[in-house]
Amino acid sequence: MTHRSLRSPLPLELALAALLSIGSSALAQAETPVASQAPAVTQLAVAVPASAPVAAPPAATQLAAIDPRWSASFEAFAAADLKQAPQPGGVVFVGSSSIRLWNDLETSFSDQRVVIKRGFGGSQLLDCVKLVNRLVLPYKPRMVVVYAGENDLSEGATPRDVLDRFTAFVRAVKAELPESRIAFVSIKPSPLRAGMMPAVRETNELIKAYSTTEPQLDFIDVHSAMLDANGQPRPELFQADRLHMNAEGYALWRQIIALHLKG
Repeated sequence: MTHRSLRSPLPLELALAALLSIGSSALAQAETPVASQAPAVTQLAVAVPASAPVAAPPAATQLAAIDPRWSASFEAFAAADLKQAPQPGGVVFVGSSSIRLWNDLETSFSDQRVVIKRGFGGSQLLDCVKLVNRLVLPYKPRMVVVYAGENDLSEGATPRDVLDRFTAFVRAVKAELPESRIAFVSIKPSPLRAGMMPAVRETNELIKAYSTTEPQLDFIDVHSAMLDANGQPRPELFQADRLHMNAEGYALWRQIIALHLKG
């Protein structure tokens, strides 16, 4: 597979540069705690995807380096691709632990020919932007489903920051895959993070509004269905840690998300 650095219009370069300068802060409250941290890498370029079933791109200087926290996850992705290269035109799920811990995700949508899970625990939406050339572009999906942003808010990002990061993610995908659809799964109301609820609501509203500006964007509202009659998080949808979902929570997600994958 050949690679070339992505040369985007000036607005995208400025947006990505601004975002990458923020860096990822310590993930003390992240969905998957980690023991050590490494400096954020501020280089982003995009690999040109191949035209057939594709394997994970080989390491190259133009690919953003992988943080040691996620080495095992990305090694597993590469091994899976080598074992059976996914066909293009599928649905790629990317994001943090809510994607990584969805054990039966690949078989939850039987009407979809190809479903690829690329979740890496404790990650932020900012990390999805930096690693889009590893997580999305090589697979040439017809649709990308994103769950990220909750950890960004937990680590101090504002709702506007999260919107800007999602906008950068969309631009990076569209620069190489202009026909792909991108769906944002609303940030869930985790009981452990009840104090973040105002910021979560604002972020969801901002991204929902942004998603109406382009026909290939979609907003998947799981947040509302995860609230009780009093507007509080439904504890029966979560594990004992009050952060990660249990089987009932994932069953609810499957039911809602499936309606958005048709087409």
